[in-house]
Amino acid sequence: MLIPEPVQRLIDAFARLPGVGPKTAARLTFYLLRGGEDLALELANALQELKTNTATCPQCFNITSAGRSLCEVCAHPQRDPTLLCVVEEPLDVLALERTGGFQGLYHVLDGALNPIEGIGPDDLRIRELTARVQAGSVQEVILATNPSIEGDATAMYIQQQLAPFGVRLTRLARGLPAGGDLEYADQNTLLRALAGRQNLGD
Repeated sequence: MLIPEPVQRLIDAFARLPGVGPKTAARLTFYLLRGGEDLALELANALQELKTNTATCPQCFNITSAGRSLCEVCAHPQRDPTLLCVVEEPLDVLALERTGGFQGLYHVLDGALNPIEGIGPDDLRIRELTARVQAGSVQEVILATNPSIEGDATAMYIQQQLAPFGVRLTRLARGLPAGGDLEYADQNTLLRALAGRQNLGD
């Protein structure tokens, strides 16, 4: 074997990460090998703490620090408990929080429906979402799943599940990005922009 086993193991571990191919995995590994010992130890400690010092919020299922009863968003007294935004992943919560424009609570599904990969409703946090809505304090549910086939299917399924509870169900608007040209927009984006058009002055 040309590559020592510890080096190959790290290359293989990096290659298992999403978006990291064999070449990038090898580059990262050899960068750590050539770099100072501090960098490798810092990375090792960070990876260990990632598992030992984080937990899942029992209410919204977002990631939080271990030992907390609720995450920072759920525990915040000024958040609007009547407004619930449903997202696929914790990264979606971060994206929405960066805007500073949402003051409600979240519900993280931990994925989207995908029959090809064997992901059904029981693999997501849909039962817990239904229980939260059924509890009665939620008045509006914003379905902020990704604008993909899986995201749309998930939103449609959730809509069916929540319909009996009489809450307002909304979906994130879609359309043309700011600064975009019509000639470069694909057909689906243009169709969604037309369908989601707004009255001037609203």
